[in-house]
Amino acid sequence: MLTQILSLLTLLAIPVLLIAIVDDWFLRPRRRRAGGAAAADAPLLAAVYYALPLLLLAALLRLLLSERLDFSMVLVTVVAIAGLVWLVDHLLFEPLRRRAALAAGRDPAGQPVPVTVDYARSFFPVALIVLLVRSFIFEPFRIPSDSMMPTLLDGDFIIVNKYAYGLRLPVLDQKVVSIGEPQRGDVVVFHYPPDPAVNFIKRLVGLPGDHVRIRSDQLIINGMPVPLQLDGRYDDGCYHNMRESTEILGSHRHQTLSCLTPDEIAIAPGSTCNRALDHNYECVEPSAFGLRDHSDKDEMVVPAGHYLMIGDNRDNSWDGRYWGFVPEDHLVGKATRIWFNWDLHRSGGPVWSRIGHRIE
Repeated sequence: MLTQILSLLTLLAIPVLLIAIVDDWFLRPRRRRAGGAAAADAPLLAAVYYALPLLLLAALLRLLLSERLDFSMVLVTVVAIAGLVWLVDHLLFEPLRRRAALAAGRDPAGQPVPVTVDYARSFFPVALIVLLVRSFIFEPFRIPSDSMMPTLLDGDFIIVNKYAYGLRLPVLDQKVVSIGEPQRGDVVVFHYPPDPAVNFIKRLVGLPGDHVRIRSDQLIINGMPVPLQLDGRYDDGCYHNMRESTEILGSHRHQTLSCLTPDEIAIAPGSTCNRALDHNYECVEPSAFGLRDHSDKDEMVVPAGHYLMIGDNRDNSWDGRYWGFVPEDHLVGKATRIWFNWDLHRSGGPVWSRIGHRIE
């Protein structure tokens, strides 16, 4: 419902902005020359100017909630448009306003600046700073699914280190400075290869040239089983009886969820889940051991210049086991810390205890 309302307001923002620009630059100055600087706007135009900042804020919120948004392109566009408006006004319309004021015997310095130009002058430095910080230093990212449980939860807001794997030009994603290389075990945000407009987050398990197999939810890399120790059973009211294990992958020590069953984990009804899910997940493991786990994978050889990404929720993650490898130029950055948590589909509001957690 919220998304639909924001989408409608975003559509309204476009014509309202165009009306404001045309009136503010061409028609309003004529009214003020005829009736003075205090000449009142017509009620409809006054409503346009009052509504404009609210509609622009709604458009910004809609963009932030989008999972297919190229936010770098949005920022580059905002910087370009704001800078162009500011420059055109400075070179063309400001001299015209100054000459008109002098001809009317008024002080040019006392003439009001058009609202749209004032917005452009305000937005330009802020958008430029955000663009530079987001492109080269840190970028916020919202966890949209359960695929990285228990390390990351749906509703976690995280910080992504953009310079960990080198500096890239915004929009073009062209690396211009090499700083570091991805390491096995890193939690990485990347462009989803089948649809690069969507960002995914998974754990890097396979480096270029690695031979990776999965047996009973245990990674086997280059013939060596990755240390995996069962800690106990995980139950959060939505996931029941899942195996919670500690995995040591590279320099990272983290938890994984799994269920040793030849079938997908069962979907069970229940009222104990505090999230707006259609079902709960129930791990029902067979009494006979040695059966092939449904998420096992035969040997995968990671191509040069590519990486294998797999979620920590091994039985509920759409990852490289199913759609393949991630090219190096699809990497966005390394996930470092959780700065907020609020899953709008979960009752109880934000989980304050997750703020500041380091991502292992």
